Amino acid sequence: MNAPKVIVAGLGDSGLLTAIHLAKHADVVGVSSKPGLVSGQDLGSRLGRPEEWSRNYWLDFGQYRGLDTVRTVHASLTATDLDAKTVTWIEDGESVTEAFDALVISTGVTNGFWRSPALQSTDEVAADIALHHDRVARSARVMVVGGGAAAVSTAANIALRWPEKRVDLYFPGDRALPQHHPRTWKTVRRRLLDAGVTLHPGHRAVVPHDFHCDRITSGAVRWQTEQATSTADAIIWAIGRVRPNSGWLPSEVLDVDGFVRVNRYLQLPEHPAVFAVGDVAASDPLRGSARNRADKLVARNVMSVLNGRRPHSYHPRRRRWGSVLGVQPDGLQVFAPNGRATRIPRWSTDRVLQPLVVRRGIYGGVRDTPRSSGQPS
Repeated sequence: MNAPKVIVAGLGDSGLLTAIHLAKHADVVGVSSKPGLVSGQDLGSRLGRPEEWSRNYWLDFGQYRGLDTVRTVHASLTATDLDAKTVTWIEDGESVTEAFDALVISTGVTNGFWRSPALQSTDEVAADIALHHDRVARSARVMVVGGGAAAVSTAANIALRWPEKRVDLYFPGDRALPQHHPRTWKTVRRRLLDAGVTLHPGHRAVVPHDFHCDRITSGAVRWQTEQATSTADAIIWAIGRVRPNSGWLPSEVLDVDGFVRVNRYLQLPEHPAVFAVGDVAASDPLRGSARNRADKLVARNVMSVLNGRRPHSYHPRRRRWGSVLGVQPDGLQVFAPNGRATRIPRWSTDRVLQPLVVRRGIYGGVRDTPRSSGQPS
């Protein structure tokens, strides 16, 4: 019998892992606007240490052994007919429509300049990474606006990379990381201050009209909270103004904010062979399926539905957890949902965590170079 065809729409962090799990059981087609994984994780290290970031978060699809049997398509998604079970995309200037037995929607969100659905080549991705790094490197005073993990990580990593810079972090509440346990902020706050970051709680920015926070700006920022205007050479907007990459989907499967409505199985209620995972899925208030390894659950549920079995429920967490600042010279600090931290020494992250746990265990093997051309430089 022929294996069922599963289209994984979007090969970011969640889609890539879902495709790897499904490849063992199905004929998988992965559609991506990028030529490889360009992760949205660890913005701070991407800006401060782009070479190190690229080794872990920007890899050609041909480097993943788990994708060896997956057909990856570099294209822009344009439409889907869920009743007819077809997806349409633009590939090399031509419109292509392909049928599926099951569909996984994992197209993520647009969030600032570092997460975009735009179709890009390897050279264009490299140019973006270099451009943003150089912009920050040339700035004497850097302002980070936002209170989530991306903003906090960015401020800390820039201050640690360039101790001579003035780095200011502005956030609207009494504390940053409001979706993490208070213990997490207590620990991270101390690290920010030790790194030389100046903290400005209670500042909510006035976002310029028609500005999508999708570039690094300079000059002045005004505050809704009526503090004096602030200025910087480089202003990094990380205020969590996310937009789901769902314009290629019919409006009836989306919620009022454009996220994909799912049930407790991460399944579209009206279409049992269609699933959504990651930031694009309206799975819970924190959209936590992007961070709680729901990729494995979705892959299992896809095969369960295709084989007439009952799917398994997704159980979201109430708080964000994991690393906030990323790998630092003294190692990696990982926070549990209760805010307690575990430190992994730097030697262990380099020799055990990345090569054995992440590359071999989670991704099923990652080559140093891709099977085909087009690898990141």
